[in-house]
Amino acid sequence: MNDLEPVTDIEEALRGNGISVESVSLDETVSLTYLTAFPDVKPDHGEVGRAVTAFLDLAQDDWEPMTVEATIIRSEDDVQATWRLEEEWIQAYNSYALDDEDLSERVLETLYQGGTA
Repeated sequence: MNDLEPVTDIEEALRGNGISVESVSLDETVSLTYLTAFPDVKPDHGEVGRAVTAFLDLAQDDWEPMTVEATIIRSEDDVQATWRLEEEWIQAYNSYALDDEDLSERVLETLYQGGTA
């Protein structure tokens, strides 16, 4: 597997869940920027949920979970919000130690409107 395959897999999974990916990079974490389909003042929780679902699905396959740092943009220079999905939460969810509601609550607690946290 080359370095491009994990990024390509992530992009494909996100796009398959209706997320308009602007950029994805991998280092110690996954850095994701995506263009929202809901450019309101507040981020759409359903859209955040679809992005989270893509990472949960990837973790059930061959992808080794990593913390995700996501930035939601309305346009190139207009950040709507940021959120985070911790590696430990992905592992706990996929081992049934966290349910949908608990995971959703944790992610939404990291949601920061108006830019970077």
